[in-house]
Amino acid sequence: MLAPLEDYSGSAMRSLCFSHGADLTFTEMARVEGIVRNNKPTLAKLFCADSTPVQIQLLAGRENQLEKFLSSFEPFESFKGFNLNFSCPSPNVIKQGRGCAMIKRTSKSQRIVSLIKKHFPDFEVSLKIRLGATEFEREHKVYLNSIRGVDADFFIVHAKSGVAKSQDKEDDSVYAECVSAAKENGKSIIANGSLTKSNKIRNLIEAGISGVMIGRGSMENPAIFDLLKNELGFNSPKKAIPSVSELKSEFLLLHQKFGENEKYKESLFQKLK
Repeated sequence: MLAPLEDYSGSAMRSLCFSHGADLTFTEMARVEGIVRNNKPTLAKLFCADSTPVQIQLLAGRENQLEKFLSSFEPFESFKGFNLNFSCPSPNVIKQGRGCAMIKRTSKSQRIVSLIKKHFPDFEVSLKIRLGATEFEREHKVYLNSIRGVDADFFIVHAKSGVAKSQDKEDDSVYAECVSAAKENGKSIIANGSLTKSNKIRNLIEAGISGVMIGRGSMENPAIFDLLKNELGFNSPKKAIPSVSELKSEFLLLHQKFGENEKYKESLFQKLK
């Protein structure tokens, strides 16, 4: 899966990664308040220009605003469901009781999921979570309460707390217990965070995960999905991996075709060396 990436994962990036092995993509995080206020930059994040499978990622808090959005939302051809961002570590977001502050709010999380499923019973709802907003929450395994107590279709687990630094390593040892908790209700776990090596992914598969979500690695190589599938034996025959210049050319064609904001090109080309 291609992660939701601010200023990166517009339609062109999603389409490019899908053509090179990503099975599912996600929009940038969109605040529900901005959607219901018809904020143009927020609405632009929901734009999907082609048939690339996508889930819309929402930062939701107030159920009345979510209800208003859901009442007017119309699914489109490539729409595959909603993803709730319960992983954002921003102090301002946490202060509002959102992002990874939602991990310990199991009852409210379930109400939000139930509200979405009431409106769209035929589409999946996924949760992107961390191990808690704080190290205390991580140590007391609040993430397991969320996995057990919220009726999401699958959980994307970024194996860090909200206060962990970007250079801190993920705690991959938690995946086995996350998988076990998810299986109690027939759900699945997707791993997220520093997943660029096939040997690490192979170990996580042995622990029972059902897939991986890749963020930073896709910025440096949008074909990383097929690259890893080749190494793991999921592509038979193996797919050809394009060069950086070829990826840039592919992206430019999509970027121009979709008439995207220049920020997406500028962001990606800074990473593609």
